Amino acid sequence: MRDSDLIKEIPLTEMKRLRIGNAQDEEAKTGVTVLLFDGGATVGVDISGGGPASRETPLTSPVTADNPIDAIVFSGGSAYGLAAADGVMRYLEERGIGYDTGFAKVPLVCQSCIYDLGIGSATVRPDARMGYAACMDAERRRPDTEPGQNAALPGLCGSLGAGTGAAVGKLCGMERATKTGLGVCAFALGELKIAAVVVLNALGDIFDPESGQKIAGLRAAAGEGFADTCEELYRLARRTDLFTGNTTIGAIVTNGKFSKAELTKIASMTRNAYARCIRPVGTLADGDTIYAASVGDIPADINVTGTLAAEVMAEAILRAVPADFCAPDVPAAR
Repeated sequence: MRDSDLIKEIPLTEMKRLRIGNAQDEEAKTGVTVLLFDGGATVGVDISGGGPASRETPLTSPVTADNPIDAIVFSGGSAYGLAAADGVMRYLEERGIGYDTGFAKVPLVCQSCIYDLGIGSATVRPDARMGYAACMDAERRRPDTEPGQNAALPGLCGSLGAGTGAAVGKLCGMERATKTGLGVCAFALGELKIAAVVVLNALGDIFDPESGQKIAGLRAAAGEGFADTCEELYRLARRTDLFTGNTTIGAIVTNGKFSKAELTKIASMTRNAYARCIRPVGTLADGDTIYAASVGDIPADINVTGTLAAEVMAEAILRAVPADFCAPDVPAAR
């Protein structure tokens, strides 16, 4: 993210009422990331990909009831992974959290999934037990009092949670893809705070928008450097189903006070980060989705918030391409 006297990175723990937890199966290469909102959140969504796997996203529509969302779940497993939300609902129900219907409290949980069945095991998917475990991980985490280069809670970036089976540049198969994962960061502009969480699992290549440098994506057939996914896509230039198995899912969480309609617009503005960092993006083979959640009451301008949200999301995308890990199935990014 570009240097600024106005914007500073903050520990994720400064985003009050937000807790994040992960659970994963390292052998099967799949997992769950949960965002828990203490006291609930107002949420909007932008779905730009053509093949999303999701649960309860209509709750974010401005034309549905204005009830607070208790959690957002990201998982692997494609549509099978939607079962993870059952465990999140059980965790919340046990703690008396949910919309009071008069007969029971029903937790309101939204979820989006990535397709990771092409790495690890295709028969092991996130389930209710893994969703519950991710909530317990969020409960166990304590504030990180030492601000560092990545001022998030310990262990929130890399090949873990919903990012355990994530990869990019998969047009020509997993053998030429780059392993990626989960990216998290948070920034503040005065009293306004914005956190971004992203699971990077795109068909396309990944670029640093500041330098223009490609940092992950389709590997060259000869094994040295990168090929160009867009060029390969144009070369194929025929109707084919080779492009399945992608989706970048993310969330922006802010302490700014916004309505569902305003958050839907902020989510759509945040999509600019996908366009800046991922090429191609938003194809029918992607289920690209961005949630925008408000957990505070700070007065804020929608244009400022949406513009900053795109920058914070772009930084989270870059952090989902770590240099210090390598899954055996797919080459490391750098």
